[in-house]
Amino acid sequence: MFFKWLKNFLPRSLYGRAALIMLVPIVSIQLVVSVVFIQRHFNSITEQMTGALADEIAYLTAQVNLAKGPGQAREIMQTLAPALALNVVFPAEAEIFDAKRFDDLTGARVTRVLYHGVAGLSGVDLASGSQVMLGILTTQGRMNLSFDRARLSATNPHQLLVLMVFFSILMTVISFLFLRNQLRPIKRLARAAEAFGKGQAVQYHLAGSTEVRAAGRAFLDMRARIERHIEQRTLMLSGVSHDLRTPLTRLKLGLEMLDACADRDALIGDVIDMERLLDEFLDFARVNAQDGDGILVNPHDMLVDLVEKSNRAGQVVRLGEMAACGQVRLRLIPVIRALENLLGNAARYGSRARVGFATRDGHMVFVVEDDGPGIAPQNRAEAVRPFTRLDKARNQDKGSGVGLGLAIAADIARAHGGQLILGDSQDLGGLRAELVLPL
Repeated sequence: MFFKWLKNFLPRSLYGRAALIMLVPIVSIQLVVSVVFIQRHFNSITEQMTGALADEIAYLTAQVNLAKGPGQAREIMQTLAPALALNVVFPAEAEIFDAKRFDDLTGARVTRVLYHGVAGLSGVDLASGSQVMLGILTTQGRMNLSFDRARLSATNPHQLLVLMVFFSILMTVISFLFLRNQLRPIKRLARAAEAFGKGQAVQYHLAGSTEVRAAGRAFLDMRARIERHIEQRTLMLSGVSHDLRTPLTRLKLGLEMLDACADRDALIGDVIDMERLLDEFLDFARVNAQDGDGILVNPHDMLVDLVEKSNRAGQVVRLGEMAACGQVRLRLIPVIRALENLLGNAARYGSRARVGFATRDGHMVFVVEDDGPGIAPQNRAEAVRPFTRLDKARNQDKGSGVGLGLAIAADIARAHGGQLILGDSQDLGGLRAELVLPL
């Protein structure tokens, strides 16, 4: 449970995770070394130095307490203070209070040792720059002492800590530079794979470590095999469709020359259906044809033209909700082909259709809805597969297809880096098809 919760705060990118893997050991070592050093070395030296000075101050205080008057006490101070490197104010009117800076790592320990070793100590001021101020109550009156802070704790350990942090940051920066050079080939491979998934062939050269080169070589081989497969599929379907069109044309002409009868009209209708199916095969073969990087189009104007064309063809299509988006970059011909297929399915299986446009989470969404029987949720994944027909559950009054309409639309969406989502239309009651493409 804890690790699942922790995953929500970990970086998602490879660069972030590699940086985390590199930084966590460095920071952990720094913390462990710092804690151990301060606890076992720095604090020990501080206690020794502070204890030695506390003994000297205690001796001075004891001698002052043994004096027979303020005058003799002053003479003792004038004799001992210079020898002990202490600045003495006696009698002192100003009262000294305990104080230390927030960044003073040893202040609390110094104060504790001084209170433990000096009788009559009333205040320890560690916040007055480089000088430490002590207030001591003696039998002859208040005595204030001042001395250099360097006498209480070592200064070299501070320098060591600063140098350790500085060089750690320096080595971390150098490691980041090397890490970036190592991750750059992986990022280039990821961009090439992502672009290929959108139907774009981005130039990619092998680079990086042996493992990255092996992955890059495998990607290039895979891309070449997929491109050959697509090319062979396109050539096969185009060739078969082209070769069949010629005898179908001869058959149609021969039927036209026969005397009018019910059988002749039925045969001509069958030939027309076969030509339409061949057109669907050709559309499926051309689904991966690219229009460069696309052109700037206005989705509203594009859908208005598409609706007018569909209505002229006898379909009942109207515009739905249209979100304001301005111009977007699209490979126009494939997108129009996908929308025509969706509207063709809507007209075949329903009596009314509606097409709209929306934006959502950085994507543009073309929505096609109809009032037909729809597709059951358990059959939607199968419906977008090529040559799959669900005609047993749908209306065939307006003809049957070869099962490529939704497959073509799904392939076009994937070629653009998007997806085709099937659902239920809340308003019309039939199928709702969303062609989701990245902006």
